[in-house]
Amino acid sequence: MGIGASIFLIAVGAIFAFAVDAEVGWLNLDVVGWVLMLAGLVGLLTTLYFWNSRRRTVVTTGVRQDQVVADRVVPVQGDRVVREEYRESRGPGYPV
Repeated sequence: MGIGASIFLIAVGAIFAFAVDAEVGWLNLDVVGWVLMLAGLVGLLTTLYFWNSRRRTVVTTGVRQDQVVADRVVPVQGDRVVREEYRESRGPGYPV
């Protein structure tokens, strides 16, 4: 969903739940507001979880053009290795 859409749902839900005092017959706007706030909160927590679990980028500065840097990146979940990954990064001017 995204942070912006989640906050929007929370705000609209709060308006329906706390600020609007209208009767719509078969529709209870207080319940609609609470459902929208809950959906926005779930979306926000899910977005933040996926942002935290993204792979982090390793940036190496000060590498000479003739120097090859090899980084070992090992993602870990809890206390077990998920998969092992090996990357090489070369300075500018080197073909891939």
